Amino acid sequence: MTIHLEKKIDRKKRRSEKFAFGLFRAMSFLVVGILFVILGFIVIKGFSSLSWGFLTEWPKDNMTAGGIYPAIVGTLYLILGSVLFSFPIGVLAAIYMNEYAKKGPLVRFIRMMTNNLAGIPSIVFGLFGISLFVNTLKFGDSLLAGSLTLGLLTLPVIIRTTEEALKAVDNSFRHGSYALGATKLQTIRRVVLPISYPNIITGLILSIGRVSGETAPILFIVAYFTTKLPHSIFDQVMALPYHLYVLVTSGTDIEKQRPIAYGTALVLIMIVLIINLTANGLRRYFSNKVKMN
Repeated sequence: MTIHLEKKIDRKKRRSEKFAFGLFRAMSFLVVGILFVILGFIVIKGFSSLSWGFLTEWPKDNMTAGGIYPAIVGTLYLILGSVLFSFPIGVLAAIYMNEYAKKGPLVRFIRMMTNNLAGIPSIVFGLFGISLFVNTLKFGDSLLAGSLTLGLLTLPVIIRTTEEALKAVDNSFRHGSYALGATKLQTIRRVVLPISYPNIITGLILSIGRVSGETAPILFIVAYFTTKLPHSIFDQVMALPYHLYVLVTSGTDIEKQRPIAYGTALVLIMIVLIINLTANGLRRYFSNKVKMN
């Protein structure tokens, strides 16, 4: 009787386990399916607009016709500028909180505020950027002001992902380095950071994905219709998200402009994909380097 009851309970557990795994698998396929549906829709709608002229020509009729070349250049400049600002600061802040700061109320408060900062709507960052960078610091409507604003937007993501990457490094590596006579700084530079690089780059990928599609902050600060490429950090630029916004909200023939809008969206997705693939390549490189060492 006891053996029969145990078998019955075991079968019930296996059925529950199979049901749970099946549910998780179905949810995973659903998420991937939704992603492919969205990408397929953009590709089908936007592929007809892609051409060499579309990628290399200037926009016409207030961005409702022509190409998107200056918007591509402006988007790349904004991504590069925001990453150059936020990535070093975010990594250094995470190193301080995880490696140097004493665990206590202050660190908990900083983490709480960082998490809250990550949840602030991007349009609020745009208003803050106008007040600080455009008006107070007198940067004007410029590439510099837009890059700094977008950098602030991505800073919490980089800090949190870098901190989690540092926490994932086992303390035995640190203790072993100290036992060999290394200082704390040498241990961080030569032991902790090399092991953490793959996960730190994950934060970089997430930040690039967020900053590349933001419209609200640059709408106030840097994105305008201009007839020239930026020659300095104080020039205005065009950007693909802003160009897409204009296409679907302005003009006299929205239906005629939609193929161009889909083409712009497809180019933006391709840029983000290429950057992410490059970052993933760096991540694999550092992962293999850590394994070899």
